[in-house]
Amino acid sequence: MEHESAISEFISSETTFPAAIHAWEIYLANEGRTVNTIKAFISDVQLLSSKLRPDRTVGSITTADLNDFLYWMEHKRDVPCSPKTYSRRVTSFKSFFRWLKTFGIIDIDPAESVLQVTVYAPLPEILTVDEFPLVLEAANGFRLQEKSDARPMALVQLLLATAIKKNETLAIAPNHIDADDPDHPVLYVRYNRGEQRFKERKIDLPIDWIPVYNELLDQEKPTDRIFPYSARRLEYLLRDIGEAAGLKKSLSFNMCRWTSAVHDLYINIDEESIRGKLGVSKVQWREISQKLHKLKPIYAGIAPASEETNEESNIEDPVENLQ
Repeated sequence: MEHESAISEFISSETTFPAAIHAWEIYLANEGRTVNTIKAFISDVQLLSSKLRPDRTVGSITTADLNDFLYWMEHKRDVPCSPKTYSRRVTSFKSFFRWLKTFGIIDIDPAESVLQVTVYAPLPEILTVDEFPLVLEAANGFRLQEKSDARPMALVQLLLATAIKKNETLAIAPNHIDADDPDHPVLYVRYNRGEQRFKERKIDLPIDWIPVYNELLDQEKPTDRIFPYSARRLEYLLRDIGEAAGLKKSLSFNMCRWTSAVHDLYINIDEESIRGKLGVSKVQWREISQKLHKLKPIYAGIAPASEETNEESNIEDPVENLQ
């Protein structure tokens, strides 16, 4: 309540955009919005402000002003504007001006009449329940060659079991693997940057992954990271596994992450556990959960993989996929 009164005390309809945006940023932080959400909101409204005269006040903006800006952004700006970016910016404007009206700073919300755009996007590509074991079998085949190579199996079994992202995979150090209890080995996903610490989590590992991991240690003798390679090199490994499995699609980190999550839903793991395993917020989970339920019949092989989702751009989930 103290912050609410401070808003109306220091911000009015005659306030220019820089000061109003600053107050809004503080409000969003106090509301518990994520760092990515706040950055997206602020940058969108700052872009609008940059196209206005410096003396334009928040109370002087009309619906026509907003529509003119959106037309410029979509058709005349040198930087391309994708449908999803366009939709997100409309969401940002609506949120900003709704905030101003809610606190009595403006009487009329100029963004209320601006049309939102619905973005249609294909569902993420995943493995099916039949392809899942083919991938593991193909990866294991590299271990059985005359010159054994544990890397493919160590990588893809880990991805399909834990649903970790590419950057998380590259950051795994030997001390992030805890195999002291042979019946309950775990992976600790760590982040160095403070603002991303909320993504840290503990994930159970398959018991039969530990022997593969030990082979990897013997063969590669990693020190700082268990996969001391470039992201591109690991992507090539996944491509080779997919080709060996006879897949007609390209095996990727994102495919493994979505497949892992859908598999858990398929075998009736509770959704809160899946959310925790993915390391996503409850706000992000709303959209992700909807996609997983659409993907479930595709994973089971009872629905075509060409299904699309009607996906409104949601500023609360600025990440386009799980990667």
